[in-house]
Amino acid sequence: MTTAARAERIGPPRRLAIDLGGSLNLVGTLGKYLGLAALLPTAIAIGYGESFWPYLAAGAITSGLGLALERLTHGGERIGFREGYLVVSLTWLLAAAFGALPYLLSGEAQLDRPVDAYFEAMSGFTTTGASVLTDVGSLDRSLAMWRQFTQWLGGMGIIVLALAVLPRLRVGGRQLLESELPGPEVDQLAERIRGTAQRLWVLYVALTAAEVVALAALGLAGVDERMGVYEAVAHAFTTMPTGGFSTEARSIEAFGAAVQWVIVVFMVVAGANFALIYRALVQRRPRSVLRDEELRLYVALLAFGAVVITVEIWTELFEGGEEAIRHGVFQAVSIMTTTGFASFDFAAWPTLALMTIVALMFAGGSAGSTSGSIKVIRHLLMGRLLRRELGQTVHPEEVLPIRLNGVVVDERTLRAVTSFILLYVGIFVAGAGVIAVDSAFQGPDLSAIDVIAASATTLGNVGPGLGTVGPMASFEPFSDVSTITMVVLMWLGRLEVIPVIVLFTRRYWRV
Repeated sequence: MTTAARAERIGPPRRLAIDLGGSLNLVGTLGKYLGLAALLPTAIAIGYGESFWPYLAAGAITSGLGLALERLTHGGERIGFREGYLVVSLTWLLAAAFGALPYLLSGEAQLDRPVDAYFEAMSGFTTTGASVLTDVGSLDRSLAMWRQFTQWLGGMGIIVLALAVLPRLRVGGRQLLESELPGPEVDQLAERIRGTAQRLWVLYVALTAAEVVALAALGLAGVDERMGVYEAVAHAFTTMPTGGFSTEARSIEAFGAAVQWVIVVFMVVAGANFALIYRALVQRRPRSVLRDEELRLYVALLAFGAVVITVEIWTELFEGGEEAIRHGVFQAVSIMTTTGFASFDFAAWPTLALMTIVALMFAGGSAGSTSGSIKVIRHLLMGRLLRRELGQTVHPEEVLPIRLNGVVVDERTLRAVTSFILLYVGIFVAGAGVIAVDSAFQGPDLSAIDVIAASATTLGNVGPGLGTVGPMASFEPFSDVSTITMVVLMWLGRLEVIPVIVLFTRRYWRV
């Protein structure tokens, strides 16, 4: 067969289905501006007389590499859903690398290994809150605030921030927003997607400022002297993104009851749909908010979890009275919203309380919130889908559309919800399997529930585990294999699995 005949039979060479150059160009642009985030810890380091060069160097390296990537690639004019998946996935890997640089350059002994520094940074930007630190209190003030600030940046989302301030991202903005924001769909607050991003970030900043004022007021009034302005800012930076990092080794247990109740309120708000909060506070439409079915189920699950935990620890004589109620409510809210703060070392609680905590790790907050895990709306839709299947088993000819807030849900959305939950559970099981096998050979010695909690807490971006890696402990004992596995789980969980998994399919890269 001649060369021409062979070419005719084979056909033209298959080209990439995505604009790879344009995607990398956009990642470079995002990296170029992301480096500016190092200015905050730089200012804090100067204010406290600490070394500031690690932050300037980290910012310069990140912005420099981003600028180089931007210059070496061409700007894409078509950013669709395929490009959106790649841009968002790569941007979060880049963000974690950027977050790790100050840890490595500062000379902090607890984070001098690249794998540990990257774990801490990924946990920060994905708002997971798991930590390899064994002595949080020994960190410099600037480095501790950088750790808090990474969670605040990652909470509402790097892409959402870029959409709000960079005009260039108007092309393909919706695809980028849907790839990063949690939940099956984006609830627009403005005619243009950039307007939606701006409103979300303005609300996010306003709620953070409100929490800073509320917490600082408790300190200044003498209600809790440990809550100074620095601590108020640091904890607001990790409450609103439902992150869970604390400047205290004992997390929120270090503070008094008043501080804990204030943080509970803001965790509940952070776990709710920000679009609903905007409509209630800005557009003055509280009735539509109260009628939202996802919000109702969200509040009901929080209340149910709090009651179960409170009753269990009260009847088992671990705590009583106001303390039992406060710790039960605090931990139910903290775990379900995937914040991960701890007001008590709940690893020592009775089995039913621990099982409830693990179950809440799979619940998550509302779609459009800063929380992780599966999300309440998916549980709601899956429940109605199962109910429809049972109904059609009895009456196969009956047409039963599934509605949410009175609107028929598209069948494509229902398939996406089912696929997500199946993938999520499968990845959770796989992650737990890798951690179990690795711990059997290299340690630490983990029970079955410890392994389950480690996989669930990192994939769900919750933070604390149980047993060896309980809320007052550290993830430092894990080997590099388990640490890298949990880094991947955090990355997958923050981007809601599918935008990352699809990159590893052959059809994604081909026409």
